[in-house]
Amino acid sequence: MKFLEKMKFDEKGLIPAIIQDADTNEVLMLAYMNEDSFLETMETGLTHFWSRSRKKLWKKGESSGHTQKVHEILFDCDIDTLLIKVHQTGAACHKGYRSCFYRKIVDKKGKVRTKGKKVFDPEKVYKKK
Repeated sequence: MKFLEKMKFDEKGLIPAIIQDADTNEVLMLAYMNEDSFLETMETGLTHFWSRSRKKLWKKGESSGHTQKVHEILFDCDIDTLLIKVHQTGAACHKGYRSCFYRKIVDKKGKVRTKGKKVFDPEKVYKKK
């Protein structure tokens, strides 16, 4: 794939991917892709990422069922960041919120307020086995 050769992965072989709702433009999450996860995303039409903590490839929604169907993939001028517009099923955040950006700073002292509403209960979805 010619585009893949132009992508600027970092020293760990990763590129940041901003995930945005294709209909509302709400930013849902930020994740990282390596070459394999990018190719899997292109092949399946569903987002796949590289987990930096677990050191493995993962499909968004593999545990929760809350998948992301790719609408379009854009990239920045330096080809070192992706913007992936998706049709989100359920929630993007593993904490149960539609977006990972569900909190906001509301004053100069750093007071934080929850902005979003929970879509699911993570304890029920990610039961410990």
